[in-house]
Amino acid sequence: MTPIYFTITSAFILSLTGLAFNRSHLLSALLCLEGMMLSLFLALAIWSLTMSSPSLSLAPMILLTFSACEASSGLALLVAATRTHGTDHLNNLNLLQC
Repeated sequence: MTPIYFTITSAFILSLTGLAFNRSHLLSALLCLEGMMLSLFLALAIWSLTMSSPSLSLAPMILLTFSACEASSGLALLVAATRTHGTDHLNNLNLLQC
């Protein structure tokens, strides 16, 4: 395994473990999701460069677009939760309450 692939894989696994174990704040969960998307973007960009196919060169940009949409919707949920509940603790958020 080359050092680049090892770095990308370890960044993804670290983000995944951060998402699994740090469930106290919504902002930390969103940052872990962004780290996962960034490592997937880098892996897809490097893979499309090594394959040198023109049809694969658009895939990282599509993933980056979806990542930006995910970030904006996550921040909107964070602002809405902070305004209604006063905090971003995930323990205080209950989906059964309206």
